[in-house]
Amino acid sequence: MRYMKVAVASAIVALAGSTLSAGDFKPAVVFDLGGKFDKSFNEGVYNGLEKFKKETGVNYRGFEVTNATQREQAIRKMAKKGSDPVLGIGFAQGPAIEKVAGEFPNTKFGIIDMVVNKPNVQSIVFKEHEGSFLVGLLAAMASKSSKVGFIGGMDIPLIRKFACGYEQGVKYANPKAEVIQNMTGSTPSAWNNPSRGGELAKGQFDRGVDVVFAAAGGTGVGVYQAAKDSGKLAIGVDSNQNYMQPGTMLTSMVKRVDVAAYNLFKNAMDGKFKGGIQALGLAEGGVDWALDKYNEKLITPEMKKAVDAAKADIISGKIKVHDYMSDNTCKY
Repeated sequence: MRYMKVAVASAIVALAGSTLSAGDFKPAVVFDLGGKFDKSFNEGVYNGLEKFKKETGVNYRGFEVTNATQREQAIRKMAKKGSDPVLGIGFAQGPAIEKVAGEFPNTKFGIIDMVVNKPNVQSIVFKEHEGSFLVGLLAAMASKSSKVGFIGGMDIPLIRKFACGYEQGVKYANPKAEVIQNMTGSTPSAWNNPSRGGELAKGQFDRGVDVVFAAAGGTGVGVYQAAKDSGKLAIGVDSNQNYMQPGTMLTSMVKRVDVAAYNLFKNAMDGKFKGGIQALGLAEGGVDWALDKYNEKLITPEMKKAVDAAKADIISGKIKVHDYMSDNTCKY
């Protein structure tokens, strides 16, 4: 969930390589604040890398950042130890990846939710606005009050991108609906503050909101609990979080960071690593909405038909979802 704009290269640069044996391949990952068991963004990456480990038998080095000063130190330490590739999780690791990648030009690096303009870095970003549009449409259709909420984590352009896509989907389904928004904070601690998330959710419920979408990392856990306690509906983010509060979770906006992380390691092992930018949206299977046994009773046939149609129209270009990151405005 975390991506800011920097200068980008137009060319996709491939690092020449050959397939490596399990013994020769030494990948590493640096998780960001919240840790690999945050039930959201970091954990999605962890699940993808654990799948890679299980399928290939290759272990990987891992480090969980607990404060901002550790990012660059951890990434450099991994590179010095011979880890290759080194994957950084989250937009905040961008400056560290950029600096260390320059110091180790023959080492491959990856970063999720940020663009770093280095030939030995693969930057993986997502079209979160497209997935957020879909869950916004579902929120509007499920709402009985025509008031829905959004709770973001750290107030950064990426989270505004989620909010804008969500609002566009809400208004597409119900132009008269109201969207009430709150951000948890302006520092990285906003990603891991469930009690504050619960407070913000309760405040929105008091104003008539009956469906809330949380794009807030571990803070969302508090939002979902508050929704359950208040008899309201909530929408998860990044990982499929429907299982966390069955009957409360309307759906989740799934961001396939697990697939992105798995593919980066697997392609590097197979000699297919490419520097440059990958932007993953609905068409690429990078984002979507979640339907499973935990929320199937909450999604009516009418809702499923509408969201499937909207998804197809976004992929075809018939519906154009405005990207907040393009001009830092929300248009619909």
